[in-house]
Amino acid sequence: MGTMGRGIAQVAAMSGCEVLVFDAQSSMLERSKEELVANLKSLTEKGKISQAESEAVQNRYHWCHQLNQLFQSDWIIEAIREDLDLKKQIFLELSGIVSDQCILATNTSSLSVTSLASSVTLPERFIGIHFFNPAQIMPLVEVVPAIQTDPTVLEKSLTLIRDFGKLPISVKDTPGFIVNRIARPYYGEALRILEEGIADIATIDWAMTRFGGFKMGPFKLMDFIGHDVNYQVTETIFKAFYYDPRYRPSFTQRNLVEAGYLGRKSGRGFYDYREGAEVKPPLEDETLGKSIFERIIAMLINEAAEALFLGISSRDDIETAMTRGVNYPKGLLAWADEIGIAQCVTRMDRLYERYREDRYRCSPLLRTMADEQQKFF
Repeated sequence: MGTMGRGIAQVAAMSGCEVLVFDAQSSMLERSKEELVANLKSLTEKGKISQAESEAVQNRYHWCHQLNQLFQSDWIIEAIREDLDLKKQIFLELSGIVSDQCILATNTSSLSVTSLASSVTLPERFIGIHFFNPAQIMPLVEVVPAIQTDPTVLEKSLTLIRDFGKLPISVKDTPGFIVNRIARPYYGEALRILEEGIADIATIDWAMTRFGGFKMGPFKLMDFIGHDVNYQVTETIFKAFYYDPRYRPSFTQRNLVEAGYLGRKSGRGFYDYREGAEVKPPLEDETLGKSIFERIIAMLINEAAEALFLGISSRDDIETAMTRGVNYPKGLLAWADEIGIAQCVTRMDRLYERYREDRYRCSPLLRTMADEQQKFF
């Protein structure tokens, strides 16, 4: 069980649920036990929970070494690695163990929930429940019904997440859902700017924090997430969208993955985190910085507008997703109003004129709103 699984287990236990924790590897199960207990100890030492509360939560954990020990579960939330075939195999086994009333959920961030649902008996009780890392801290949860999901299962899932003290949003089952789909240009366009030699890594990061107010620039954020994870999500979304150039992965990032330079966790990524490593300062050129920010924010706004245009989620849930899921300083649609929707269209059209790539096609919704002088809010 990885960091995400442990986080979900902690959230559920602290909300009062009895939690069965399973991992096929005994060593990982023991590590999970140690880390979950350590997390509770840390919360107690910081005065966030009492010793009695900590002990009560610990008593709600039950450690399982066999999958069939989950037979009495009312809910199962899977959080294994992003491998469609592996997840299908696990759910096929689980659907033969648990009762017909047990709701089966996947924490996938980019795979098809509908495809996973097809692997279980009674797929109408299957749903996607996507937490963000770290699950015990991040408030947003994307709730993703499959085509087969019974509407009552969606409502039960939304209620469960609220009972967990989290903020659920309902999302259509499309690649990347809301957050991972709309956020792609933050990474992808920054990588494109780097590869074109327009600016270096530190300067692009400076531009996005200086002019956009983002807490982390795209390269520091990719290093923080881990390039193995970030690149895999991009590649999965790219393939799932039938190789739409808007989501094309970067050779630069792939090379980092192949070299094992995964970011903070490996000590090297776009930045060098080893002791004594040289830190290259950004070129704090105001004109260059503004142009970088304007290019990336236009791409992000365009992606958010396209998600709304295609009915992936509601206007307000898209805004909530980006401000509460990845801590953007503003909702992208509100940002579009602030910049001016006509100006956003102009920026997209200029990029398209320059490159003649479908990657830079303007969302029909943005163009229509600009023509009609409408606003999102």
